[in-house]
Amino acid sequence: MEFIADLLKIILPAGLVIYGMYLTIMSFLKKEREKMVVELKTQNTQTILPIRLQAGERLCLLLERITPNNLVRRINSPEYTARELYSQLLHEVREEFNHNLSQQVYFSDETWESVRRAVESVITLINTGMQDMGAESRGIDLAKKIFQLSLDQKNDAIQYALKHVKDEIRVFF
Repeated sequence: MEFIADLLKIILPAGLVIYGMYLTIMSFLKKEREKMVVELKTQNTQTILPIRLQAGERLCLLLERITPNNLVRRINSPEYTARELYSQLLHEVREEFNHNLSQQVYFSDETWESVRRAVESVITLINTGMQDMGAESRGIDLAKKIFQLSLDQKNDAIQYALKHVKDEIRVFF
């Protein structure tokens, strides 16, 4: 019996010391893991934030470039027929959009969907303007019609998309 009491006098304190060491080591490892996660997030933020800001800039530029007023002013030439201007406008909108397709990775689905709808609304506006043009119509006639349709729009999809993009970028500041 005395042997068991002596054994317990040795094992019990040793066990408590080992348990204390275990808790200390686990606490240290947990803090180190948290520190590594914070460092990783900081590195990701330093890498991804500039890329996301650049993506936001590119989407804003896309939306501004395909605004009917800017688009027509940039593309229109006095010698274009309505059919030629129509073709050039559609080509430009599609090229701008295709050039910026990869930017959707950096934005929420809702924001990207608003950008896509804005592009579609511009294409629809151009198509609608062309429907009223005759075979002999000049490019300036189509340009005027597009300007008029743009002014008549109640819901501006481009402004809505721009607001979404800007709101998502402002989250970082």
